[in-house]
Amino acid sequence: MSKRVVLITGGAQGIGEAIVRSFVQAGEQVVFIDVNEEKGLSLLAQLREMGGHAHFICADVAKADDVKRVIKEIETKFGNLHVLINNAGVSWFHPLEEIEIETFDRILAINLRGPFLLAKFAAPLIKKSVQQNGEGAIINIASTRALMSEPHNEAYAASKGGLLALTHALANSLGPAIRVNAICPGWIDTTGGKDIRPEDHSQHPVGRVGTPCDIAEACRFLASEAAGFITGQKIVIDGGMTIKMQYVE
Repeated sequence: MSKRVVLITGGAQGIGEAIVRSFVQAGEQVVFIDVNEEKGLSLLAQLREMGGHAHFICADVAKADDVKRVIKEIETKFGNLHVLINNAGVSWFHPLEEIEIETFDRILAINLRGPFLLAKFAAPLIKKSVQQNGEGAIINIASTRALMSEPHNEAYAASKGGLLALTHALANSLGPAIRVNAICPGWIDTTGGKDIRPEDHSQHPVGRVGTPCDIAEACRFLASEAAGFITGQKIVIDGGMTIKMQYVE
């Protein structure tokens, strides 16, 4: 099977970086985008030093012209696109009375408008690239905060809840050629264990806080033939935290 082309947004750090590394290590041709050019180029250099097939584009997913430029560059350079992973997102929390309307709009622009733009402009190329129904895949990285909340995260919760609705809408619109699913990560530590306490781990039935690799592995599965009968779904990956009753002692 020839290398697939995989596009990952927000790929220069955190969960996105883990997803990029996972697909590169699997031998895929990975294109990743991020607004942080310095970190993107640094990761690209590391991947190429390891012999990986990777390409970095600095772009803002909330800007239609940037997204169209990215898809055009992929089509020109590779001719194909098989998998899109919408990972780029921000999680700025503000009290309701204090959040600026512009901040609310920016969070929704990145977290929800971005995945919409990527799907809109990438779908024609994905459809042209796949040979059989279900070979194309779009994976949206949502959040457990689409399903439950805490104070001061109205914008983030709204954006991720909208992303789940966008997921099942896209699954209907783009099937059968493209499967569309969402992952809802719970507590994912992107610091390498810094400031994580034993009680943080104990809140999870599996006994630990999640890692970016947990999400990367799920992306690999949803993008594979093994997930060929899965579309329009939300997969909660949170170590069981959202199904555990929490009591203050």
